[in-house]
Amino acid sequence: MTASRDLKELSETEALRRLASVPFGRVVFTRHALPAVRPVNHLVVDGQVVIRSNPGTVLSREVAPAAAVVAFEADELDPYERLGWSVIVTGVARLVEDPEEVARFKELLHPWVQGGMDQVIRIRPEFVNGFELVPVDAAS
Repeated sequence: MTASRDLKELSETEALRRLASVPFGRVVFTRHALPAVRPVNHLVVDGQVVIRSNPGTVLSREVAPAAAVVAFEADELDPYERLGWSVIVTGVARLVEDPEEVARFKELLHPWVQGGMDQVIRIRPEFVNGFELVPVDAAS
């Protein structure tokens, strides 16, 4: 049996560092008054989450143009050892309009799925929450 675990809160700096260390996460948004989730690959640049999307998708068509409040979650969890971490960023999603920024992000972020993925969306965090599952004796 695995030993007990505790939750250790991460600082904002550490939470963003860990978020940047994994290649994909999940965008959580509202669609037709219900929660919706999309897995995406991402970058963390200057403390902001950057993703790419196709112009016809719900993210590019409904979420980013409306400057919607979204959450972005990523984690690295080991179900056997019951160790790992999770980070949730809550903020506003907007299309990146500056052509130089768009070009820079397109060069840095390569989509995992087929298609143009010609739009870049930035999530500016308002809240950053992170926690780590640690052995009970390591939580203090």
